[in-house]
Amino acid sequence: MPADTTSGRAVGFLLDLIDSTAADRVRARVGLSRPVPEDLREAGRRISQGLPALPSSVVLWMLQEDDPDLNAVVWRLLSDRDTALRRAVLDGVPFGPGRLLAVEVDPDLRDNYAEPPVPHRVARIGLVAALRESASMAAAREATSMVYLREHWQTVAEADRENSLPGYVRWALSVRPDCPPSLRAQFGSHRKFDFRVRRAGILDGPAGYALDHGPARDVLKVLSLGHMMFPRRVAEAEDALRPLVRDHLGDREEAWAVLAQLLDSFHGTTGELVRTAGAIA
Repeated sequence: MPADTTSGRAVGFLLDLIDSTAADRVRARVGLSRPVPEDLREAGRRISQGLPALPSSVVLWMLQEDDPDLNAVVWRLLSDRDTALRRAVLDGVPFGPGRLLAVEVDPDLRDNYAEPPVPHRVARIGLVAALRESASMAAAREATSMVYLREHWQTVAEADRENSLPGYVRWALSVRPDCPPSLRAQFGSHRKFDFRVRRAGILDGPAGYALDHGPARDVLKVLSLGHMMFPRRVAEAEDALRPLVRDHLGDREEAWAVLAQLLDSFHGTTGELVRTAGAIA
């Protein structure tokens, strides 16, 4: 099993959570070579083209690195609907907690892409008025595309406290990965609201993603690139999985061989995969 295959990278991520000597022995048993070090630029195409659909929160973790090279990768992951995030990247908006200085913009983005124009309605009547007049999802998306600076989010929170914003606006903002959790909570919670947020891929953090998201193969494929995609937060996923891996797989070569065999066809979470492989072995 080459280390640069999807399965190889996924198993390799979990192997890095146990003792290195035991991990080398398991690699020999399952035919997994050691991964070749690569930098972000080398992996950029694989990140933008070879990954499964990413939960929105993973994109936010990448933006929180405030890295121009990584932001250029994020740009290629964004869709045409992600107008606000594209504005933020081109404006050098910082996402890291507590960071105030602007982020340098990748030269290719700066030279080849213009910031989307301000929607006519927002320019004419102002942001808050445009939000309040949004009577459809299309209108809400257009108006909320201008919400991307920290002061914008503060303005939205104050306007909503004064008089609740339309449901379409709250929906459009709540499924954004950069929506502050406090504002999402302020918007309220009910079954349909929670479902929309979950469907958009809004996660509590890398630990929950590692343990409770699926299928395991896709999650581990993303986490195996975590040290390049979101290095400041990947340790949260590792810390969540480490006790599980050590308890159910440890240095047992047969258990790791079962895991490698199950991985491609397993539809459950990573936690379920690890427990199942351990139980079978």
